[in-house]
Amino acid sequence: MIRGSITALVTPFKDGGIDEQAFQDFVEWQIDSGIHGLVPCGTTGESATLTDEEHQRVIRLTSEAANGRVPVIAGAGSNETRVSIKYAQHAKSMGADAALVVTPYYNKPSQEGIFQHFKAISESVDIPIVVYNIPGRSIVDIDQDTMERLSKLPTVIGCKDATGDIARVAGLTVRCGEEFIQLSGDDPTTLGHSAHGGRGTISVGSNIAPAEYAAFHNALLAGDYQTARVWNAKLDRLHKDLFVDPSPAPTKYALSLMGKMQPNVRLPITECRDTTKAIVKAAMAQAGIQV
Repeated sequence: MIRGSITALVTPFKDGGIDEQAFQDFVEWQIDSGIHGLVPCGTTGESATLTDEEHQRVIRLTSEAANGRVPVIAGAGSNETRVSIKYAQHAKSMGADAALVVTPYYNKPSQEGIFQHFKAISESVDIPIVVYNIPGRSIVDIDQDTMERLSKLPTVIGCKDATGDIARVAGLTVRCGEEFIQLSGDDPTTLGHSAHGGRGTISVGSNIAPAEYAAFHNALLAGDYQTARVWNAKLDRLHKDLFVDPSPAPTKYALSLMGKMQPNVRLPITECRDTTKAIVKAAMAQAGIQV
């Protein structure tokens, strides 16, 4: 079942390529720490700068390491419908449990264009689809009427909402049904999103603190909002400060301090500034992470 704290995995690099051993060790640590799911090849995984071969390889490495213990929701988005179909096909063939498909960016399609994009993918590949709505990056927003239409497609099982508008959750529950899986796309909105009926978050902070984020989400899933508020306060700076510089540079810096991987990122992302490093260290200390 897709719910809880789902890590938007970073992709470790070494000598210009993927550090496969560091990556699979990292996935194992995530699962051992109690994380509820994994997203390879999302924005946090620097999917925009992975080659097609690397994209497939990262999904395969994740599926192999997870070995069915938690759901793997593979990034399969593109602003070109045929490419997104290909990525979804790859996700299925590499063993992913579902595909995370972002709204087409840069093209600025109409609501009908958005619907037809997802419809074409749904009809081409038999893999569950989580629709990723992030107008801050893609410019276009999926309105509630369109999301309702998408929810009727046989393979669309839910959405990742990074609009910051938690008031949408209740409306989409009415339109799309209780079984439609609504996930937050932003750690800072997790608490409110859950209170409105959300089932979890595709999280950046859980890269660094998987056990802590799992505990936070376990409290939310149990309806224990008193405990969840305590966790939210502890993790608040991580929620936000991992974006002081362009992501995932601050996250990779934190993980390098923890000995999990090198801080390397690919251009046009650059490693975080010294001022950001100090902010990240403070956020880690607030969350109780020892380095």
